[in-house]
Amino acid sequence: MKTKYLDNRLVMIVLFAAFVLSSCSKSPATTPVTPVPPVTPPATVTYNYASLSDSLQASTYNTYISVDRNYYIQNSTGTTTFNYWPQAHVLNILEDGYLRTQNALYTLRMKALLTGIKIENGSVYPNEFYDDMGWLANASIRGYTITNDTAYLNVAKILYAQIQGASNNIAGGGIAWQRTQLYYKNTPSTGNAIILAAKMYELLGNASDLTFAKNLYSWEKSTLVSPAGVVYDGINQNQDLQVSKAVYTYNQGLFIGAAVELYNATQDPAYIQDAILTANNEIADPDLESNGILKSEGQGDGGLFKSIAVRYLTNLIELTALDAADRTKYAAFLQKNAQTLYYKGIGRPSLLASPDWTLQPSGSIDLTTQLSGVTMIEAAARLKAGAFIQ
Repeated sequence: MKTKYLDNRLVMIVLFAAFVLSSCSKSPATTPVTPVPPVTPPATVTYNYASLSDSLQASTYNTYISVDRNYYIQNSTGTTTFNYWPQAHVLNILEDGYLRTQNALYTLRMKALLTGIKIENGSVYPNEFYDDMGWLANASIRGYTITNDTAYLNVAKILYAQIQGASNNIAGGGIAWQRTQLYYKNTPSTGNAIILAAKMYELLGNASDLTFAKNLYSWEKSTLVSPAGVVYDGINQNQDLQVSKAVYTYNQGLFIGAAVELYNATQDPAYIQDAILTANNEIADPDLESNGILKSEGQGDGGLFKSIAVRYLTNLIELTALDAADRTKYAAFLQKNAQTLYYKGIGRPSLLASPDWTLQPSGSIDLTTQLSGVTMIEAAARLKAGAFIQ
């Protein structure tokens, strides 16, 4: 099972060995978590998501920030490895915090992280993996729209150019997963590229970016999405044109996000219908949820998967063109997840999140796992402020 939990500075040394030993793209780690009894909610339940978001943001910074303040470390017990792709999701939760509070502390931390990533990544922003670059590019565009600081836009442009270079006709289209496997196309790299290209079009108005996004989307929908809306992981990893039908929460979220962004760019309602089909599956598929709660996908890379599912389902809920009944259904799903995490999956006083939102955390908690918890509570605060949930 392929994991990208490597210090980016060591990637080129271990890349060949990692490729030989792996069988799929990002997949959950299997580190066991010892169950701890959940916190019992009080008789009169109050869910103050904004207050808990403040506490989680502070705990995450204090627990995971590196000594030099350049990046966020791998886990809560002091493993200081720099892992590239979670840093983009840290940037996203800092942006969430700023949008919720307008507190300038968040923008200071955002800019410090943007600079720190480059320092830790060998004084450049590009890396080996095209999906990694897509995560950071999309978080950077969001940072630009929040701050109007062109440093964020410049990072996004640098990474977008790299990602465009990963487009080829092998397996019919799509974006390659990494530089050494230009024949292997997957949802993480392609979904990110669709969102990025559509945002570039919305921001800069270049028609070629919209065409690029639409072509990638058509390829992904026809190649990696089932008629029922299930989003698969990738194709042609073994150069046999076979589709890997592994199903992860983050792939569903990325396709929903791509559909929403293309709707924003085109106002074509067909994209909303695609998002609805995948969202309906996401909230009911036993491969993705259990009793209405997004399933645990372990720690390591898998710890971050639910964050992506939550973020893009939230974007769909907020889309004004979405039918009211669908909005209510998806909001209720996220509310149940948030409420469960609020009292059952967050340790106190540690304020660390469990990979299983129905159980208390135990032992070391990876940054990736923590980020999913913070994303869920920040999303709940945002949905509550918008009167989508209670």
